[in-house]
Amino acid sequence: MVQQRPRVVVSVEASVDGKVALAREALLMRQPSADLWGAMTPPAPDSVAIDVLEVVRQQYGCSAVLEGSGSLVAEDDILEQLPTYDGDPAGLYTHFLPAEITAQPSPPHMWFTVVDSRGRVRWTEKHPDWDVLVLVAQSTPADYLGYLREERICYLVVGDERVDLTQTVTAMGTELGVRCVLSTAGGGLNGALLRAGLIDELHVKLAPALVGGLGTPSVMDGPPLAVGDAPTRLQLVSAQTDSAGSVRLHYVVPRT
Repeated sequence: MVQQRPRVVVSVEASVDGKVALAREALLMRQPSADLWGAMTPPAPDSVAIDVLEVVRQQYGCSAVLEGSGSLVAEDDILEQLPTYDGDPAGLYTHFLPAEITAQPSPPHMWFTVVDSRGRVRWTEKHPDWDVLVLVAQSTPADYLGYLREERICYLVVGDERVDLTQTVTAMGTELGVRCVLSTAGGGLNGALLRAGLIDELHVKLAPALVGGLGTPSVMDGPPLAVGDAPTRLQLVSAQTDSAGSVRLHYVVPRT
């Protein structure tokens, strides 16, 4: 029996004009951007906020969250130099999935999955019941792959020059038994998922604020539609508002 690919659910918080950051290099995981972004959503007794991860865990058995390296590392960050890998690099370019990590039962085990073909993220934190899964390519520097193996961090080699998202989602299902992936990424990665036809469901929470700015990341960035190509149609599942002006929208992508 051919296994169905994992379901891909996208969850984003945006301003009313569809921006998912305050500026391109203003990472929301850092200050002052984190506080400024949080202040865009006033508290409300009837808040529309929900824990989307918990919803998709209950509904689909979701066991993986997807992020892009750009959510963790800015382009101008000075990166720690990695040790030079002095072995035969050929053996590095296969999936690295140690059994003592992959054999953990889910729930409660979860994957924090990051696209990082350039090898930019340095992993310094560990959290109970979570393991990192890095998505790399044949072009990823050998020094980075050696570093991941030394740190016992799992990775999938899924692509040549860059990470192939269709290969990624398929491999997460076949290699790790993942049934649902929740993308909480920025516009670039979400836009790539859109162009690859991988999005099955979308949760959008709109804050009552405007950000503006040419080039500021939006809900879906990436390559524009070719002339004559049709937009991806959505089917509304639910729409909610609260007394502070926030809006939550839930859509599915109808499959024919």
